[in-house]
Amino acid sequence: MQDKIGVPIEGFAAFSREVAAEGAVLLKNEQQVLPLKKGEKVAIFGRIQYDYYRSGTGSGGSVNVSYTTNLKDSLKETQMLMIDETVDHLYMDWLKAHPFDNGGGGWAAEPWFQQEMPVDKEVIDLASKRNDKAIVVIGRTAGEDQDNLAERGSYYLTEREEGLIKQVSESFRHVIVVLNTSNIIDTSWMMRFKVSGLLYSWHGGMEGGRACSDVLVGKVTPSGKLPDTIAHRLEDYPSNANYGGKAENIYQEDIYVGYRYFETFNKQAVQYPFGYGLSYTTFEWRDELLRYDTNEDRLSFSVTVTNTGSYPGKETVQAYVSLPQGQLGQPARELIGFKKTELLEVGAETTVSFDVSLAALATYDDSGVTGYKSSYVLEAGRYLFYLGRSVRELYELEVEGEPFTLKTTRLVAEQEEALAPVKAFKRIKPGERQANGEYRIAYEDVPTRMVDLQSRITARIPAEIQKVENQCYTLKQVAAGEVSLATFTGQLTDEELAILVRGEGMVSPLVTPGTASAFGGLSDRLVSLGIPVASCADGPSGIRMDSGHKATQVPIGTLLAATFNPELVEALYRFEGKELRQNEIDMLLGPGINIHRHPLNGRNFEYFSEDPLLTGVMAVSNIKGIMASGAHATVKHFACNSQEASRNKVDAVVSERALRQIYLKGFEMAVKNGQVKGIMTAYNPINGHWSASNYDLNTTILRKEWGYRGIVMTDWWAVMNDPVFGGPAAASYTDHMLRAQNDLYMVVNNYGAETNQSNDQTLKGLKTGTLTRAELQRSVQNILSFLMEAPVFNRKQVFRDHVGFIPETSAIEQEVTPLPEHGRVVIQSHASVTIEIKKTATYRLYAEYVSQGEDLSQVATAILLNDVNVATVQANGSTDASIEQKLPKVSLAKGYYQMTFADVKPGVSITAVTFQAL
Repeated sequence: MQDKIGVPIEGFAAFSREVAAEGAVLLKNEQQVLPLKKGEKVAIFGRIQYDYYRSGTGSGGSVNVSYTTNLKDSLKETQMLMIDETVDHLYMDWLKAHPFDNGGGGWAAEPWFQQEMPVDKEVIDLASKRNDKAIVVIGRTAGEDQDNLAERGSYYLTEREEGLIKQVSESFRHVIVVLNTSNIIDTSWMMRFKVSGLLYSWHGGMEGGRACSDVLVGKVTPSGKLPDTIAHRLEDYPSNANYGGKAENIYQEDIYVGYRYFETFNKQAVQYPFGYGLSYTTFEWRDELLRYDTNEDRLSFSVTVTNTGSYPGKETVQAYVSLPQGQLGQPARELIGFKKTELLEVGAETTVSFDVSLAALATYDDSGVTGYKSSYVLEAGRYLFYLGRSVRELYELEVEGEPFTLKTTRLVAEQEEALAPVKAFKRIKPGERQANGEYRIAYEDVPTRMVDLQSRITARIPAEIQKVENQCYTLKQVAAGEVSLATFTGQLTDEELAILVRGEGMVSPLVTPGTASAFGGLSDRLVSLGIPVASCADGPSGIRMDSGHKATQVPIGTLLAATFNPELVEALYRFEGKELRQNEIDMLLGPGINIHRHPLNGRNFEYFSEDPLLTGVMAVSNIKGIMASGAHATVKHFACNSQEASRNKVDAVVSERALRQIYLKGFEMAVKNGQVKGIMTAYNPINGHWSASNYDLNTTILRKEWGYRGIVMTDWWAVMNDPVFGGPAAASYTDHMLRAQNDLYMVVNNYGAETNQSNDQTLKGLKTGTLTRAELQRSVQNILSFLMEAPVFNRKQVFRDHVGFIPETSAIEQEVTPLPEHGRVVIQSHASVTIEIKKTATYRLYAEYVSQGEDLSQVATAILLNDVNVATVQANGSTDASIEQKLPKVSLAKGYYQMTFADVKPGVSITAVTFQAL
């Protein structure tokens, strides 16, 4: 399939347009200002109508696309509206002098917002006389290593944006605001201005402009629902007081995240509730009784939905429970299920049914107050069930027979203490219930760690596989059942085992150009044993190839969650899986499934929701879609990546109960329901232990409790610390990583897995006792097991380390530089240079470069010879230090070659290229 690399899958973009439209959330629609009617005259304000955002920034949004769409052009494409040309021309002229600001193109350099054009009140007044309606488009971005801030131009509108909405709403009778944002932003201004319509279009990928247009003109009836609570004030979010620390974040709100907090303690703070979203049509519900199967411990209920309006549409039915407060304390409402109807024509009806396991309602007791410490329990008391259109629009289900009540507390699953905090702190819980139905906030001490980690780890070290001497068993023999995996692993030397737990990248020349890493058979000996080299690429909203190759960019995670349609998301990611296979990529580094703990987390756009069930369901759909097409997903970031500021330092100080019920729940569902085979740990520590070397996270809970059978990899250039004693962290502590059963270090430099032996602690740990050979073998077996299931195992291995012959050229229009004897060609500011090759040979390329930026920045420049891409130089920040990077081999005949450079991600400056004849 090499000729198909960089060619997007046919139909993928068109389907992503459907998904993007379904995830748009309509929050206000007074006087039925939407949909826009055929022939209506519309003035569009806001530069983002042209510079429409398709994704957030960083690795989760870096997809090279064949084209992109914006809102203004997409609305014109419909040929339904008369768009005000005077206003349009004003913007077009202004944009020529004020182009899109990408911050220089470096990592995390793009600003949160784009400078807005000032618009005179006279222009707006005249436009109001010519047009029926006005649209104001507001855009925001944020992303990896770039949190939002509580300031204008980020979470809040700029003065110019706010002034624009104010003036337009004063002049026009009907005003629609479109929010093309990666995260929720402040919308308190809706209480001050006369805005008739409010639509969150989010970031819809490369077809986002057309998808938003489809909703505005009524081609698609909106059916999206909010995956997060929108509060009146940022200060109202329960995590706000403890968010953004540089050293630690105390999760004092505990399980009361998002609507769990607001519905329990502070309903008045909510502007738009979780699960809320309007439609152009109306629906009538007829409910049935809730039934309980005492033999199976299952609940079942259903509702009949009829479209009683004037437009075809889809409805989402949401199911919630109110658990007895008991001794543990509970949120007033918890989502326990949701179903979306198919498209219902006017007058059509359908029945939506729910089947819920009683065990799924269990709560984790980390204190023992129920008598069942470290266990999931169902507390005694009455259980109330609700159906509704949002967490606020609910009606209580009538139970068949007596009210559903448990007379005694029931043990559901006994576990063992794991990941409990070492720092003492207090968490909130419901106190006295007030007259308005809300609870006063009370506080209780969080149970701290009691388990002896050293004893736990020592007792569970696996048995060593004895060495198998002088054998050359192949991995194909293992797959065929001729040799056991243990026997195959036993023939590997310590050095070979150490190579297998290292990944190379970014932009490894051994795999698909421009992807995130290569891992597996990274030495000639390992290749000879049939161990393939697998490839993984950044995601989750499309394949990132920093080689200039093209892929399809799909909507962001928040938008996908807003669809409340797991079947649709699964179908979308079947396309993604096909595109991965076509590009010979084995794993997508996605989905991201961290919880939206706070609106300012810049990476929320990659994640789904504040709710763990919605997060888990969407994750499973994503995974199943990719795997159905034969590729693999990698859920990330395991766990508690709740902020990007100080993301590789800030300690998540969180209770065991909150971890299990909120922050790990989506990962558990991905493992148990999605059968995911790849997990990426987070940069941050959890309760003093970095995620990448956290034993209880990666072994006790993930492997032992959940039964996970895949690989665990670090995030790129992560740090680790001692899994028992904590303490200082460093990227070299791979012995600690492997002891925790994080299998794969991502990443060492290209060609570094074999030569990097002295730069990490893997082999040193074997000598000092901080790692056993058995633990190293355990992780290698995890990796080998995955490789036998990966697409690469059954496709012809193509090693792209050798480019092959490049056609020479005789048409020389500039000064020629003869290749010096030492082969080093000095480059001046990426200016092209024509070199003369006097000897036909194969040459190994080396590049010298400098790169500004942070350690975790990721920038890349492609090197082309006679317009053929022969290598990509990927870099992190190196301040002013000059770095040499080994590159692929290329065969060149005698002749002339023009060397040019193309910035894939600006920020790296190549100062010299060396051609070493082989």
